[in-house]
Amino acid sequence: MAARHEEIADALRQAIDLGEYPVGGMLPTETELSARYAVSRGTVRQAVAALTAEGRIGSRQGARRVVLGSRRSQSFAELRSFAQWAKAMGHTATGRVIHQFRRPATVEDAQRLQIAPGEEVLQVLRVRGLDGEPVLLERNVYAQWMADAVERLPAECESVVQALYDDIGMIFAYGEHVIDAVAAGAEDARLLDIRRGSPLLRIRRMTTTPAGRPIEWSDDRYVSGTVSFAVANSIGSNPLARQSGQS
Repeated sequence: MAARHEEIADALRQAIDLGEYPVGGMLPTETELSARYAVSRGTVRQAVAALTAEGRIGSRQGARRVVLGSRRSQSFAELRSFAQWAKAMGHTATGRVIHQFRRPATVEDAQRLQIAPGEEVLQVLRVRGLDGEPVLLERNVYAQWMADAVERLPAECESVVQALYDDIGMIFAYGEHVIDAVAAGAEDARLLDIRRGSPLLRIRRMTTTPAGRPIEWSDDRYVSGTVSFAVANSIGSNPLARQSGQS
């Protein structure tokens, strides 16, 4: 049987998903929620903390919480694959390889993967779907030592991260993300079934093993309005840094 704060958290999730508390709006105060659900404010705080961790609401203390997003909001506070996040949020994720091939590493590949220019890498283009809707293009470049394992994966592998863990025990332990916006080119538009020039949210990321060895770097492009991201920070820890548009 679920604890009372879990039941309240689930009720609030449903209310946000149904638009009762729209994005940008405010949740009721802790006092109001305590009265509504006939529980203590401590129980309400536990429920609210769960939604804060998911990136659904703001975490500012001493004020009413602002709604940041519905179920399609992913937090950078933890490193999970697209499929793992989708499953945790109650969605169905799909994946399909459009093409993959080995090629010499470019200067950019070499810098990101800490290898020599010209060393062989594996490039993969995947289309990701969410509840039957194409929402993401992943352009991954894997270091040579990962290529064989990645090539063994089925073309429609749902979760690459999980599959690589199951196959060779690979753990994606650390990630760096650079966020910006780009316009959809001809290939992006065709694969995502959108108009050329449509805005895409781009996440460029580099992931490593627990020991810091680079596994891959990726250029991920999300269809505007399909997924949002939450970044939690504080005065003592701020993982978000601004960079120029040329980086």
